[in-house]
Amino acid sequence: MTQTVTAAFGEAQKAANAFDELVAEGYPREQLYHDRETHQIKVIVPDETRPEAEGILRRHEPDELWSRPYET
Repeated sequence: MTQTVTAAFGEAQKAANAFDELVAEGYPREQLYHDRETHQIKVIVPDETRPEAEGILRRHEPDELWSRPYET
C-alpha cells in the first residue's frame, strides 16, 4: 500500500531543509509536496520506505508527523 507521510513545521526553514534532504536522498520530486504557507511537507511512499521518510522528516523536528493511506 502507498502512504502519504505529512510533517508540519513551525518554521519555514525547517520545512525547506526537510524537503531538500528528501530530494538529496533520491525521493522523486513528483512524490513530494511543499506547502510554503502552512510549512508542511508531504511525501508519497510505499509502506516499505515509510520509516525511512519519517526518519528524515523527524531529523528536522516537526511539530506534528502523521501518515495515512494515499488516495488517488
